[in-house]
Amino acid sequence: MNRASSEMPRGLSGTPVVLLAAGAGTRLRPLTGTVPKPLAPVVNRPVFGHLLDLVRRHGGTEVFANLHYLGHLIEQAYPPGNSGGLGITYRHESELLGTAGGVANFREAIGERTFLVLSGDAFTDVDLSAFLASHRERGGIATAALTRARDVSQFGVVVTDQNGRIEGFQEKPAFEDAMSDLVNCGIYAFEADIFDFIPPDTFVDFGHDVFPVLLAARVPFYGWTIDGYWNDIGSIQEYVRSNFDALHGLVQVEVPGREMRPFVRVGADVKIGPDVEFAGPVLIGDGCRIGAGAKLRGPLILGSTCEIGAGAVFSGSIAWSGINAGSDVDLANCIVGDHVTIAPGVVAEPGSVIASHAVIAEVT
Repeated sequence: MNRASSEMPRGLSGTPVVLLAAGAGTRLRPLTGTVPKPLAPVVNRPVFGHLLDLVRRHGGTEVFANLHYLGHLIEQAYPPGNSGGLGITYRHESELLGTAGGVANFREAIGERTFLVLSGDAFTDVDLSAFLASHRERGGIATAALTRARDVSQFGVVVTDQNGRIEGFQEKPAFEDAMSDLVNCGIYAFEADIFDFIPPDTFVDFGHDVFPVLLAARVPFYGWTIDGYWNDIGSIQEYVRSNFDALHGLVQVEVPGREMRPFVRVGADVKIGPDVEFAGPVLIGDGCRIGAGAKLRGPLILGSTCEIGAGAVFSGSIAWSGINAGSDVDLANCIVGDHVTIAPGVVAEPGSVIASHAVIAEVT
């Protein structure tokens, strides 16, 4: 239903938001061997937490999330009920229901209201208020947030007419075959009528099952090109990119800690030994201990309670919490999971991804 601008709620007031958080995150393995993808940290905060912050900033108060793979860990980190002004409700899927099927689980709770859907692996500062306003103004049943991509071969391409109405899709076309440079962000605004196109209690995907039916039936369905940052952290490469983009200030998200010196942020209770060298940007989490003469070269992110031995060199890397690296360890362009132990003198191969709880043996 189209509404005049004077009648529109401010921001997301009264608008439910569904976060899709059920996926297994297979492309992020081995990092997702022990945590679900929405809990993967970006600048030392889970992606799920960044999404909740985004909803709060735009006045949202009601969040629904579907869970499956290690879903209990998400509930532990962000308990259901009221959390920082947000009411959070979860639904566990014993078997995956797909993007649309997962949303349909909340049909009764959403009722007849307009609502938003965000992918749980989206790292973004998209203006949700402007997105919702555009959806209401156009009066369509659905609006998809779009962004421009240099390499469309890794995305679903969206073709729109001059008024922004979606006319078709291309799935990961070759560059020379692409009919557009607009790609789907996995962020949607829907009217409740969308549920009429989602069969209940079965696997249904928006892209493969629902959107083609909308186009075939000529149901009003629009695209809205975002003016802001968006990235999909679904792969190791994009996960690293999101972290370092945030560290460089390219996305409007909360980066914890205080600025100890230009381009070096530290959390609470951080101890830094003598003669430590910094080349920013560097982010050091709460409770870290940095040994004498260590060299920390950005872009670099250390999670909480990391212990870095004397003379160690860390550069271009992301370390999660609780790692213990001995003296003279050398890590360049690596990702290190939670609670990893690295023996003194170890030199990691650039590009290594070390799973949580791994023990890297002493060099002999």
